[in-house]
Amino acid sequence: FKTFKAIQSKFTLKAENGLGKVLTNKTGTVYMKGSKYRVNVTGQEIFCDGNTVWTLDKAAKEVTVSKYEVGSNTITPQKMLTNFYDKDFLYRLVSEAKVLQEIELTPIDKSKPFHKVVVSINKATQTISSTKVFEKTGNKYTYTVSGMNTNATVTDAQFVFDAKKYPGFEVVDLR
Repeated sequence: FKTFKAIQSKFTLKAENGLGKVLTNKTGTVYMKGSKYRVNVTGQEIFCDGNTVWTLDKAAKEVTVSKYEVGSNTITPQKMLTNFYDKDFLYRLVSEAKVLQEIELTPIDKSKPFHKVVVSINKATQTISSTKVFEKTGNKYTYTVSGMNTNATVTDAQFVFDAKKYPGFEVVDLR
């Protein structure tokens, strides 16, 4: 993953409660280039140029601006698709089929709101095909990756919020 210059990928996010009832089912697109990313998901856009994060709430017509901070508690698209588990998790191979490997991750820091993450890796492409996050509350979040273009043409301008394209949005600067 780290060898790719830029990536564009489609994904779905399914959230379920402890009883298996679907709470939300969203689709989106993520663009990544180095430490920069942009996420377009139903009702929301997130831009990150490696220094600043702009989070747009389309329904509220509001943009929240914050400083990009790298840390073990920060989950970025890059961390979700790479070996983010190296230092913060215990991990083990759960199953292996012809196409997929499934790895179960347990956080070393037990104060995290989740108790387990299951990552499915496509053996042929060596990329993550899905990630399931199991919260202590019983909720489960499944991110499924599809249509990954590991040779995407992505400009740096795509990672910066342009206020001219979003007239009427209130900007809340938390930096």
